[in-house]
Amino acid sequence: MFPLRDENPTLRFPAVTIGLIVLNVLAWLVVQHGGEAAALGASLCDLGVIPGELTGRAVGEAVRLSPELVCVVDATPAWYTPLTSIFLHGGWLHLLGNMWFLWIFGNNVEDSMGRVRFVAFYLLCGLAAVGAQVLSNPASPIPMVGASGAIGGVM
Repeated sequence: MFPLRDENPTLRFPAVTIGLIVLNVLAWLVVQHGGEAAALGASLCDLGVIPGELTGRAVGEAVRLSPELVCVVDATPAWYTPLTSIFLHGGWLHLLGNMWFLWIFGNNVEDSMGRVRFVAFYLLCGLAAVGAQVLSNPASPIPMVGASGAIGGVM
């Protein structure tokens, strides 16, 4: 019912695909402390993309992420968040699902494109997904994280 792998053999070792999986897992463990509530919430507010922050259309708005944590939209957008958000996840199931699909599909695309072009393509797909979300809801004060856009592009 659920795919564990594909049946397309590859000619090279999927170093970039494995590297991306390792980076995502390390971000989950080191930055987000494996989902510990305070670290997870802080990472969403500080390193996730907040469309209304990037566009300046939600400055000062507050979003309650948990009973203990409120994320307030800053007046100065953090321009690195479109990149950092691609490596963060909202929960361990979110991380597991994304890495599963990256493993299944990434190795074939990496083999076809080559390593350098694949990593560039992956990052561009992730940034394009962030851009699409910001354009579709430019005043949103809700943080956005995940590799789904990058992996969707790879698929």
